[in-house]
Amino acid sequence: MPAMNDIIKPAANAAVQAIRLHKDDDVVIARNQLVGGTVLECEGVRVSGLIPAGHKVAARHIEQGQAVKRYGQIIGFASRAIQPGEHVHTHNLAMGDFSRDYAFCADAKATVPAQQTASFDGIVRHDGRVATRNYIGILTSVNCSATVARAIADRFRRDVFPEALAAYPNVDGVVALTHGVGCAVDPDGEALAMLQRTLGGYAAHPNFAGVLVIGLGCETNQISRLMETQGLIEADFLRTFNIQETGGTAKTIEHGVKLVHGMLAEADKARRQPVPARHLVVGLQCGGSDGYSGISANPALGAAVDLLVQHGGTAILSETPEIYGAEHLLTRRAVNREVGEKLVNRIRWWESYCERNNAAMNNNPSAGNKAGGLTTVLEKSLGGIAKAGNTNLVEVYEYAQHVSAKGLVFMDTPGYDPISATGQVAGGANLICFTTGRGSAYGCAPAPSLKIATNNALWDRQQEDMDLNCGTILTGEASIAEKGAELFQLMLDTASGKRSRSEQHGYGQNEFVPWQIGAIT
Repeated sequence: MPAMNDIIKPAANAAVQAIRLHKDDDVVIARNQLVGGTVLECEGVRVSGLIPAGHKVAARHIEQGQAVKRYGQIIGFASRAIQPGEHVHTHNLAMGDFSRDYAFCADAKATVPAQQTASFDGIVRHDGRVATRNYIGILTSVNCSATVARAIADRFRRDVFPEALAAYPNVDGVVALTHGVGCAVDPDGEALAMLQRTLGGYAAHPNFAGVLVIGLGCETNQISRLMETQGLIEADFLRTFNIQETGGTAKTIEHGVKLVHGMLAEADKARRQPVPARHLVVGLQCGGSDGYSGISANPALGAAVDLLVQHGGTAILSETPEIYGAEHLLTRRAVNREVGEKLVNRIRWWESYCERNNAAMNNNPSAGNKAGGLTTVLEKSLGGIAKAGNTNLVEVYEYAQHVSAKGLVFMDTPGYDPISATGQVAGGANLICFTTGRGSAYGCAPAPSLKIATNNALWDRQQEDMDLNCGTILTGEASIAEKGAELFQLMLDTASGKRSRSEQHGYGQNEFVPWQIGAIT
């Protein structure tokens, strides 16, 4: 069974109108919009009807009920007979059950370290942790303290009060990360434990030079219990307090502002210095995916991940519902059977989770994904795991667990990007790489987020939000390896302090979305 990046080889000739990804595929991908009567010379078929750019064209006759392949893998089953040249999409392609050969560890191979170690200019904390940014963070134990937290952070907004941080040029900002839960849940249940794990991960994140944790006072998620479960100790740069104890809203805001002022001078002493790339922990995301995602941006990110791992760094693949049906390609790369079985167990948990909530794993792709050419979750998953490159899978983590392993790891998260990335950052990601084909406006404080376009049309339309264009892979102007190397360097530059587009626009606070799971009573 070929590795994903080995089979993705778009034709270098831009005049070729459709892209074949694997010799066994039943479909090819329209490079541009195709009109009826167009002859795809490389396939020997005539197009029937209008086929949008990024969508699938049948390369051969497909019988009703027959498995349909893309990437050399099953993406669904023909719901009716399909003729060569026909558009293959939701009207004639459907989900179906089929067995997957997990073949644990069959494709695992030794990682060859890079001959020359890459580095970036990071911030080394007193305990040896390495940061890519230098923020003061304000966290809330419960939704009831969100307004107060935001009011404190607003007093330090450079766009409103430029003088507030004028004396502290090495501080990236003061951010409030609020959420909508924290009460009316089982105090001993999974939902609260997950929220506490998420908040604990952010409180200890190296990109925060100092943190305030603010509560109301009577919530289920008591700060004292949060501190205990997460092994946190109050100190000069980790302060906690409640609105009820402080004396109300106005007094709490002033108290918080005073505490932030007390942290700024020390935080501003942070200086960047060269550190090995092994200190980079990158969360991998894709959102607003299209038919090109698995051809251009995702495999380019995968090539960058392979380089990162060779240099000793860590990449976190996530979005469990969006590897569904392709998980067997990851279990084959597991370093041992235990790691592979951990991944399968998370898939089984999701199947059970969906069943008890009367949902289906194939509620993916979204409407936008389908408009961009993706038909089933199987197809989306196969393109999505291209972000993981060809390296071994070394560990599997639950949501927001601290990531300590080096190499490619998997974290169990939903497919919804803000929730998924929140878990990755809680686990220690100090950079996010986010591919998109339909377009995205996203940031993830305190970790910078790079957005990578899959196609030239998106780049031209929404360039102010994009950090890198991989559409040149589709036109033959660049190879996957070349774009991967360019992206790896962009990772290093961004980790060194270069501001991403989302940072320039002020994204990052509203995108903090912990996973809400379990009953609210």
